[in-house]
Amino acid sequence: MKRSALSVKAKDKSLIYGYGYVLPALIFMLALIGYPIIYNIYISFLDMTAQSIGQGHSDYIGLQNYITIFQDSTMWKALYNTFFFTILCILFQFMIGFGLALFFSKKFRAARYIKGLLVIGYMMPMTVNALLWKFMLSPSGGIINSIMVSLHLTDQPVEWLMSSETVMWGLVIANTWVGIPFNMLLLSTGLDNIPADIYESASIDGAKSVQRFIYITVPMIKQSIFSVLLLGFVYTFKVFDLVYVATGGGPVDASEVLSTYSYNLSFKTYYFGQGAAVANVLFVCLFVVALIYLAAIGKDEVN
Repeated sequence: MKRSALSVKAKDKSLIYGYGYVLPALIFMLALIGYPIIYNIYISFLDMTAQSIGQGHSDYIGLQNYITIFQDSTMWKALYNTFFFTILCILFQFMIGFGLALFFSKKFRAARYIKGLLVIGYMMPMTVNALLWKFMLSPSGGIINSIMVSLHLTDQPVEWLMSSETVMWGLVIANTWVGIPFNMLLLSTGLDNIPADIYESASIDGAKSVQRFIYITVPMIKQSIFSVLLLGFVYTFKVFDLVYVATGGGPVDASEVLSTYSYNLSFKTYYFGQGAAVANVLFVCLFVVALIYLAAIGKDEVN
């Protein structure tokens, strides 16, 4: 009885210590993340504008802000552009990043140095990358157009960021270049953790390279693939600085995404309630994706 009582007290004490260690991080998360999210949801139900803030009172209008933004064609354009941009960027980043990860898994002498050069683009601030690609995609003097014209891929320079037909493709190219190193590094880590003995055994049994890739490589780095896709979706879906610096959402809302649309409503037209509503739509989309990811991971762990 005494031993059991002592063990219970020890467990209670360790539990208290555990909560004590977690508490500072919990307070930090609630203060810097939880409160802004709750406050943003709150103001999305208010008629909050620059005028109402000046008067010191904003009227409660329920779901009117959400009704208003979804009646605006720009909202649907921004929603479409956000998913278009995200899906294409993730597809290209993952495919090229995976290919590079497989290439560098060969362990040749210069692999480390080439990897370091490729990571430079990811380490640069996004605003710098946006300005860099804005100049590179310029129809006058841009290196991309110069290469395309010299290779006779086009007769005249393409107005990548100035035409409503090509602006999203220009942004996809720029963001793909930035995201490739991130995918490559995470997938390389997963590949490095696969024991070489498994490949040797499969080779002895007569498995070809394609079979080894499908039945050994992909299943054993499934967790890394899930993580790369989820993080890539989150980082890409909430893109702001690249679009804002490169195009500002133009020309004529052709490259407007949810983040820039929310920013423009809040800080250019000063409809803070509507801007908060757009931000909440973005948050819900990311939250649903996170739930799907957790469900997939949980099912995989059970299996």
